[in-house]
Amino acid sequence: MTIGVLTDMNGPFSDQVGRGSVVAAELAAEDFAREDESLAVTIVSADHQNKPDIGLAIARRWIDTENVAAIVDLPHSGVALGVAHLMRERDRVALASSSMTSDLTGKACAPTTVQWVTDTWAQGRGTVAALAGDGLSAWYFLTVDYALGHALERDATAALAATGGSVSGATRQPLGTADFSSSLLRARSSGAQVLALASTGADMIAAIKQAGEFGLTPGLTIAPLFIQLSDIHALGLETAQKLRFVASFYWDLDDATRAWSRRWGERMGGRMPTEDHAGVYSATLAYLRAVRRSGTVEGARVVAAMKAAPIDDPLFGRTIIRADGRAVHDVHVFEVKRPAQSRGPYDYSVRTGTIPGAEAFRPLAAGECPLVRGSNP
Repeated sequence: MTIGVLTDMNGPFSDQVGRGSVVAAELAAEDFAREDESLAVTIVSADHQNKPDIGLAIARRWIDTENVAAIVDLPHSGVALGVAHLMRERDRVALASSSMTSDLTGKACAPTTVQWVTDTWAQGRGTVAALAGDGLSAWYFLTVDYALGHALERDATAALAATGGSVSGATRQPLGTADFSSSLLRARSSGAQVLALASTGADMIAAIKQAGEFGLTPGLTIAPLFIQLSDIHALGLETAQKLRFVASFYWDLDDATRAWSRRWGERMGGRMPTEDHAGVYSATLAYLRAVRRSGTVEGARVVAAMKAAPIDDPLFGRTIIRADGRAVHDVHVFEVKRPAQSRGPYDYSVRTGTIPGAEAFRPLAAGECPLVRGSNP
């Protein structure tokens, strides 16, 4: 059987996913082969260029001519939403391990979709909660203008309102924006206490650097709504220090995450993986085991097998796949270390708290997923 890694190889998310996601899928296939040699697994990959039409064209070709049974990774929420719809039509599985929009387990949920790592609801709520204790209640949003940014801003705004906070303003920029000067000046004059970055990857990195250059910090607290290890590495600790964020995986959490991360790093020139890379591995391995149990690659039946019992995942801990396709596991709160605290390359963050899975993700009945209408939370 063949699994496709549909990713961003050269664009703004390529450090978060890209070649590292392919390596993660290959590791999952190798580990599965040690359990069951009767099912040969081939990994293919392609660059969707962050364009939904290109992503859909690749997915159709894979299914129709290359017998691809599942597609994993799917960074860029617009691509993920389109591919998930296609996979539902073709009864194959979309493993949206690197896609963030919570709509994938909400109005756009499907019996053939699993969203593994995190989503905009968990990121928004977790970040708001991490800052609420400091009395930081007035937020200004810099939002990337496509599905990811819209969902991050929407879900963080709802979480902010629930804590009595308010939005002082917002601006949107297209993906790939290089100059944030006008937006940053508006944020500074808005009266906000928090500059919330509803973006990720290269866009977020550029915004954080420019906020420092414009002298917005420490007057404004920077709140990255989705930052990963590769982003912190690109920023450097001098710039990123003291940023607080939420994440589902960190390479140095425990013995299991360290062991897997070093395996991955051996093939990636000594780098350490992001949570997206870990998600590709875990989602792919869980999928392959469900194919073995169900005896089919029919998407709805395989996902039903994934939902049937909790998964003891070495990288994310105990994981439950809910009726809406949401993988539920613990989410952690981190703070970026000061340069003097780091013991070496990639020792960038310290865990300051953990949000139990039952609290970290949107309640099942609140997402408006047609698969679970009438279900209890």
